[in-house]
Amino acid sequence: MKNKKNNSSKKNISRRSILAGMAGAAGTIISRASNGQEIQTSENRPIAPDDPTKVTANQWSTKVGKRSAYEKYERDVRYTGTSSRSPLHRLTGTITPSDLHFERHHAGVPIIDPKKHKLIIHGMVERPMVFSVDDLKRFPAVSRICFIECSGNLAREADEYTTPQNICGMTSQSEWTGVMLSTLMKQVGVNPSSSWFLAEGADAAVLTRSIPKDIWNETMIAYAQNGEAVRPENGYPIRLLNPGYEGNSSVKWLRRIEFSDRPFMTREETSKYTETIKGGKARQFSLTMDARSIITYPAYPNIVEKGWIELQGIAWSGRGRIAKTEVSIDSGKTWQLAQLQSPVLPKAHTRFRYLFKWNGKETTILSRAIDETGYTQPDRKTLIQARGAGSIPYHSNPITGWRLKSGGDVVYRVEDWG
Repeated sequence: MKNKKNNSSKKNISRRSILAGMAGAAGTIISRASNGQEIQTSENRPIAPDDPTKVTANQWSTKVGKRSAYEKYERDVRYTGTSSRSPLHRLTGTITPSDLHFERHHAGVPIIDPKKHKLIIHGMVERPMVFSVDDLKRFPAVSRICFIECSGNLAREADEYTTPQNICGMTSQSEWTGVMLSTLMKQVGVNPSSSWFLAEGADAAVLTRSIPKDIWNETMIAYAQNGEAVRPENGYPIRLLNPGYEGNSSVKWLRRIEFSDRPFMTREETSKYTETIKGGKARQFSLTMDARSIITYPAYPNIVEKGWIELQGIAWSGRGRIAKTEVSIDSGKTWQLAQLQSPVLPKAHTRFRYLFKWNGKETTILSRAIDETGYTQPDRKTLIQARGAGSIPYHSNPITGWRLKSGGDVVYRVEDWG
């Protein structure tokens, strides 16, 4: 009986020690109630007032929430402030917080009063019309989760100390809400012979793009993003949304749509977003964003240990749904199927996972996306063979990888573009 009592006492002491250790890590303390029972309290929680009826609002809640001071998320700003990249390696799930959505603008962010902003629709239509933002909100609303990606979303000059954010952080995903273009087309009576429309923004650059007919059934005019008004950097008060097409076709600060039977050959689609390819030729209006993926963990600057590791990343395609994502943990010698996280939506980021046991030896981990059309994300050598080494770096979607060094450091696999 004596031994049994001592063992019980040791168990209680051990339990108290564990609780105290956990409490210290969480900023709490262990104390006792009057009956001797252990209770857990906090050192830092606000003390409730004696009279709850006299509590003011700012004692219990704030008008606008904020992240914990322990969580740091930042976009990476590039090119003298004309673009910024989402921290892909810090995010979970598939929705990008609105304040972390990547930015790309050609002449700064305009300040627009939504009460004064107008959308003009004209050209090959029966009834040219002008819509206010409030007019647009009176039409039936639709919501769509999809990615937007800049066509130049690749860091060609990356060194091994490069994060996923810097490699291809110019893609983000939101839930967009607005009115379908097809609804407005009925209002203005678009001529059946129309095959293109011009979208024009209200920024200082007056960015304009010609949009072909084969995507019109998915085109939206969006006024909301992730449950709130579109952010100014992302097109407030309204923007065009063309799911699956290169980002600049989803014209921000939209103010004019003109229907026509031919493309308008604007500056942005001739001197800027046309791709030179080998043989002295060029690709124009190659708007669809091809299938792509990137491993977001483990990646630089992570340090891993020998043993089980859950590889994570995102895959996406402008052609439709991701059908599967394959990963290699042996520098590309063999490929295995990763698990796709539901829901798998069309033209949307899809998260993938793969559990593997690392033996501690240096290796390279890779991922490649395959979409529902059968398109497979190519490696860099294949891209160079198809387009030429000196091609303009638009629509470059090569397989990327990370080197797991024997000591546990993870760095980017640097490749030569030739």
